Amino acid sequence: MLRLDGERSAYLCNGLTRRDFLHAGSLATLGLTLPGFMQLKASGAVDSKKDINCIMLFLVGAPSQIDTWDPKPSAPAEIRGPLNPIATNVNGTQITEIFPRMAKNADRFSLIRSVYHTATAVHDTGVQMMQTGRLFSGGIEHPHAGCVLGYLKGRRGEVPAHVLIPRPIGALGGNLPHAQDAGYLGKQYDPFVLNADPSDKNFKVPDLLPPDYISAIRADRRQKMREAVDEALATFEKNAQARQLDDTFNLAYRLMSSPQAREAFALDKEPVAMRDRYGRTRFGQSCLLARRLIERGVRFVTVNMHQTVFDEITWDIHGSKPFTDIAEMSRLVAPNFDRAYSALLEDLKERGMLGTTIVAAMGEFGRTPKINPAGGRDHHPGVWTIMLGGGPIQGGRIVGESDELGYTPKTRPVTPGEVVATIYKGLGIDAHTELPGPQNRPLPLVEYNVQPIKELF
Repeated sequence: MLRLDGERSAYLCNGLTRRDFLHAGSLATLGLTLPGFMQLKASGAVDSKKDINCIMLFLVGAPSQIDTWDPKPSAPAEIRGPLNPIATNVNGTQITEIFPRMAKNADRFSLIRSVYHTATAVHDTGVQMMQTGRLFSGGIEHPHAGCVLGYLKGRRGEVPAHVLIPRPIGALGGNLPHAQDAGYLGKQYDPFVLNADPSDKNFKVPDLLPPDYISAIRADRRQKMREAVDEALATFEKNAQARQLDDTFNLAYRLMSSPQAREAFALDKEPVAMRDRYGRTRFGQSCLLARRLIERGVRFVTVNMHQTVFDEITWDIHGSKPFTDIAEMSRLVAPNFDRAYSALLEDLKERGMLGTTIVAAMGEFGRTPKINPAGGRDHHPGVWTIMLGGGPIQGGRIVGESDELGYTPKTRPVTPGEVVATIYKGLGIDAHTELPGPQNRPLPLVEYNVQPIKELF
């Protein structure tokens, strides 16, 4: 993944570093158009008539299905937990009382209550499958859905195709890849990574534009430096890494000087009331920025609600330190999500954008039905709930159900691959499109036996 403020420098053959190119840190690519796009369009792999966007809210830490969107009021106390169910604006659908705003917007999203996987119950495997539709194996890292969209459809104007905010997923305890880059597609299709907190009062995008004190003379000097590097690279210009570096520089340089890109990231231009509506939290302002980016041409935005399960209060409710319990989650984490997610749905609807923007909210697995002695719940990939809505995906529906204890799917089991295939279908992409994998071996986006969730269309 290419970052805007990378801590390490990459040295070229003549001693210059990436940091010499841009004022602060590494370059981020914007997404390139696939040279074979017309062939894919002709084959039906890409539906050019469906110009749909996507905002993926990744709920790092894994929300408990029972304490959120699949309450079990008739289960024993050690299963049902301390939270009561409330009615939503969709007849017969209940969620827990910690989501009053979501209850008023339930017609704008559908609940998939029977998602499960059978891989190892660690965060890393779940985040891989839920963002790519695949479990990484044999050294193959599959591309994030947003990177695939950028690869197949390219960017609009001067804004990136895929933006990741506020920061990439960090330590989850498994030391495995987190599936938030382009994988085997190559670094040039990685997302533009913000690496900044939009709720910070001094928020600005690093390296998006030369700071005020960088004069035209200094910009000209930078261009001359690039020309010097071009000359040095000429000796091995046929090298693939050299070509990638040149493409990366051109794209990043274009972004730095683009009024369209500057305007897209100018969160301070949002009215005070709108910023308050989303909540002045990192996640709330990230959701607002996601709407702003989509509105200005970005195709896909990934928002990580948390960057790690350590040293911050997240959905990872084991109970014992350094984690939190059900009670603290319900006081701090859930209201933050309830406010921001509901504001995003309402805002998109009011602006006429919900019909062209898929909003996916998901975690990497569920939690054990029985509350542990520390007052929390542990990892459980056996069943959990996610939300999908917007674009062509219908709201107000429930797909699948868990058993009476919230332990396994009772009806309509749904795999992570089916979830990602559903997002692809909504974006107008055939989920079985073959991409050039490692050693140029064709790989479909998801396995051929995996189909989208037809009940949502």
